[in-house]
Amino acid sequence: MKRCVLISLLFALFVVGVFPATVDTVSVFSKKMEKEIKTVVIKPQSYDGENAFPVLYLLHGYSDRYDGWVIKVPHIKELSDQYGVIIVCPDGAFGSWYFDSPVDPAFQFETFVSKELITWVDNNYKTVALREGRAITGLSMGGHGGLYLAFRNQDVFGACGSMSGGVDIRPFPNNWDIAKRIGSQRDYPERWEENTVMGLLHLLTPDALKIIIDCGTEDFFFAVNQRLHEEMLYRNIPHDYITRRGAHNWEYWSNAVKYQVLFFSEYFKSRHKSLNNQ
Repeated sequence: MKRCVLISLLFALFVVGVFPATVDTVSVFSKKMEKEIKTVVIKPQSYDGENAFPVLYLLHGYSDRYDGWVIKVPHIKELSDQYGVIIVCPDGAFGSWYFDSPVDPAFQFETFVSKELITWVDNNYKTVALREGRAITGLSMGGHGGLYLAFRNQDVFGACGSMSGGVDIRPFPNNWDIAKRIGSQRDYPERWEENTVMGLLHLLTPDALKIIIDCGTEDFFFAVNQRLHEEMLYRNIPHDYITRRGAHNWEYWSNAVKYQVLFFSEYFKSRHKSLNNQ
């Protein structure tokens, strides 16, 4: 009997040690869209203390949903623990591209993520409620979203990233519902210029944001990521750029997210020291 109890206790400790992070699934009301938006919030094991935690907003790709990251890359819970960061994964709909759509009032995801969601998270969790305590990244459509939202909301985010991101939408006028969100490229070329990440670099000044970009050489978005990297070098915009063999799939993103969370953790640490020294 004692042996059985001991084995049960050891197993319980093992399970807690492997996945000690807490995963909440919440509904956040969007006033702009007049509906509830499902969101996953991952809290690190150390959350029960009194300290405030930095937050990483992690966006999903086209056709996925709020729980895609935690289901397909379960080790993000370990990353939350390892680096002491809250990870928030909002639903970005089937193909919102994280725009405030000028076409469809049901797709107002820039406002939701960069304003409504952040306010809700800061009000309901112990967060570092400053731009220095927030980062945003994502994969594919969410990679576009990570850079797009940070570039346009530099007062909200201090760091941003992209994994296999659609960082220039202009070469893809007939793909992934982009035209449904902002109108066709033929009819509204100015919208495609204003809403592509490549067209937003003029908003940045050196060191305005800490930026990390990652894309595999076999990815159909590799060419646009390479062009973005070259244009940022030309404009003297500091950034980390990672490329290696890999395609547009979960095998690549499961690895890439480790580097992204490390990058953001180092940013949070540096800003924490800087704020404490002020």
